[in-house]
Amino acid sequence: MSIRRPATVATATAGVLAAVLVSVTSPGATAKPAHPHQPASTPVPIATPDGVVSSYLLNARATNANQVRRVQQAVTEAGGVVVQSWPQIGVVVAHATTSSFRTDVARYARGSLYSVGATRTVPVTEGTPAVSAKKARSGRSEATTAVTPDPREGEQWDMRMIKADQAHEVTDGSRSVLVGVLDSGIDPDHPDLVANIDTADSVNCSDAGKPDTSPTGWYPTTSDHGTHVAGTIAAARNGVGIVGVAPNVRMASVKVVNDDGFIYPEYAVCGFMWAALHGMDVTNNSYYVDPFMFYCSDQPDQAAAKEAVDRAVQWSIDKGVVSAAAAGNAAYDLANKTTDSTSPDDGTPVDRTINNKCQDIPTELDGVVTVSSLEQFAAGSTESRLSGFSNRGLGVIDVAAPGSRILSTIVNNNGYGLKSGTSMASPHVAGVLALMKSAHPSWSPATMLAKLRAEADDKACSAATAGAPCVGPVTDNSYFGEGVVDALDAVR
Repeated sequence: MSIRRPATVATATAGVLAAVLVSVTSPGATAKPAHPHQPASTPVPIATPDGVVSSYLLNARATNANQVRRVQQAVTEAGGVVVQSWPQIGVVVAHATTSSFRTDVARYARGSLYSVGATRTVPVTEGTPAVSAKKARSGRSEATTAVTPDPREGEQWDMRMIKADQAHEVTDGSRSVLVGVLDSGIDPDHPDLVANIDTADSVNCSDAGKPDTSPTGWYPTTSDHGTHVAGTIAAARNGVGIVGVAPNVRMASVKVVNDDGFIYPEYAVCGFMWAALHGMDVTNNSYYVDPFMFYCSDQPDQAAAKEAVDRAVQWSIDKGVVSAAAAGNAAYDLANKTTDSTSPDDGTPVDRTINNKCQDIPTELDGVVTVSSLEQFAAGSTESRLSGFSNRGLGVIDVAAPGSRILSTIVNNNGYGLKSGTSMASPHVAGVLALMKSAHPSWSPATMLAKLRAEADDKACSAATAGAPCVGPVTDNSYFGEGVVDALDAVR
């Protein structure tokens, strides 16, 4: 499972066939840190046996309609089925049952294909959709405002640490701001969430990467992870339970986790595209894209998947969406990558050599806010240190936020529970971005990211709580980036 929380990773099987890589030079944005002269990563080819339904992402050389149509036609000529097309970014999702599909589709595309790669090491289980997505319904729910403290607000040390309680004296956020929760779904009837869920803009993207707008498709099924994340972002101020960072903004449930707990690349592409097409202001991404913890640009399948996700992220930024993402829970130095023994996680993991051009996506993609996790240093204290599980990295981490033993909403009995992980840190930042957008509606994603970093409270290096020394100055170091996110400064 690749949701950002300390958990046992599912096992996976490596394949034996390499994909076709049409080009190795990305036309779009790439990694945050650039490290030339990196050793090659260990190949992890993905098998696509005859007679088994496999899923692919195809990237056209250009985003014009003719190029995309040629790629779609090539899919058909190669014996595949077009599942979903995103012409805005030149990306096509396809299913096929022939082992030679990657080679065949590249030949039939006649120069229109930039890259193609298999997206998972296991057969497709959700079926091959054959119809277009329905148009989203209209209508939104309204929030209820209360002036008295919510009963469990006193337990939320995390909100005091980021000064959310002080920010609420200025604003609880605007109803015009919409946050996309790209996760496992949001409990539709939780009393702390229901008033802030925008059902019209909610969607299920785990149906092979095709938007499913059925009334219950975006509901949680096997995980309450997304419900916990949602509570941190925008649990309502209503006299019940807890209060989120931005308790008056709206949230859309964008389900990108399937019932087995995986977030495949086509799901993430769908999530970011949906957010952009539906005018979302902020997204939270407390996951890494399966089945690789790190996607390496020198491996064909991984490169094609990373290219597609990056195109979706960059297009969403162009459309005004700013995204926060969890840095990860492997206590890993993202600025000095060497090995990975957890991927692919949907079959049998392989011990592989990696390099700094191998990226944890979406958190390491350009323009995405990368969030490390803090733990409370002592009970009742405002002091903190890096959570022992949190990833780090000089020049990679943007800001830090509380992520250990965070109280928030859960599905069971419409209740409340504690969870830990950078999954829990990222929604604090998404909530602060929502408050920031409420106070400064004209700000672009780039401005918001710059302001978020500049207004974070500087935090000096501390003891090596994550297995490696903290490096860098107080203003920007490997543990905390530019500091602890500050909700109060974000709104004034």
